[in-house]
Amino acid sequence: MFKKIALGASIAALTLASGCASIVSDSKYPVTIASTPSGANFSVVNEAGLDVHSGVTPDTITLDASDGFFSSSTYTIKYQMAGYNEQSFQLKAGIDGWYWGNILFGGIAGMLIVDPATGAMWKLPETAHVKMHALTAGNSVDSLTIASIDQVPEELKAQLIPVK
Repeated sequence: MFKKIALGASIAALTLASGCASIVSDSKYPVTIASTPSGANFSVVNEAGLDVHSGVTPDTITLDASDGFFSSSTYTIKYQMAGYNEQSFQLKAGIDGWYWGNILFGGIAGMLIVDPATGAMWKLPETAHVKMHALTAGNSVDSLTIASIDQVPEELKAQLIPVK
């Protein structure tokens, strides 16, 4: 009789102390930071505005999927490259599919305590990729625009200097 009670208590404790996502998943994920063309400088900033990582594309870094109990992480990745407009990419963690396994295996404790506390309920995308857009003459601060006289607004015509 004691063995049956001990076995039942052990199974109950294991069920209550485990979280499905915590068993089969992680709370940190590798994320590939890429750009087209490659060679862009990037910086990763968390929600608190702190620099988490910087480098040159392509690169693979490891980021936390959780930002606290029941809170997913969000990162802003800023890309810079000479001759191209600066680009930003928001990387946000979503619910890990294994989290829903708690309904069958982990129970209420796994769903409400273990997985949220370990951060395993969240998962980050595998890739953050942007296409860099080349600067055009109108985008640059030091640019020259050639226009005919009929394209110049009346209020600016007084400032024109004749070119000889």
